[in-house]
Formats: sequence, C-alpha cells, structure tokens
Amino acid sequence: MIDRTDTETTLYRVAISAFTYYPDKPDAEPGYTVDEDVAWCIEPLASLPDAVLTEMRSAVRAMITNPTANRRDFIARLASLAEG
Repeated sequence: MIDRTDTETTLYRVAISAFTYYPDKPDAEPGYTVDEDVAWCIEPLASLPDAVLTEMRSAVRAMITNPTANRRDFIARLASLAEG
C-alpha cells in the first residue's frame, strides 16, 4: 500500500510525460530516453514490491508512448495501489 498522494503524483507525472512526448523526441533531444521519463514517473511508487514496479514501469511506458493506450485501466490500477 502507498499513500494516495503518491498515486496522484505519479498520475500527474505520467500526464506531463505523455503530453510532452513525441516519436522523434529522442532524435530531436540528444541524450533523451523514454526511460528517464518512466523512472521519474514511478519514483513516488518506489516502496512497492519489485513485481508491481515492473508492471507499473511497463504501463507507464505505454501511457507515455502510445496515445491510444487505455488510460482508464491505468488510472484504476494506479488508484487500487492506494486503496485500503
């Protein structure tokens, strides 16, 4: 379990990263990798078990790079991490 503030921070960071991402960003911004955005996004979730972090890394990457990814499922999963 994590604090709801951590899930809200994560959601905010994912939204910013997704909004500023574009397919040619790594070419346009030398040194940029989507991995740095993913790491920044999941930082508030660091206290979760490794298996959950791996799942969330994958989901966050999809949210950033795939504009058609299912955001509703992602938000529900993220919210479930803070439910009692």
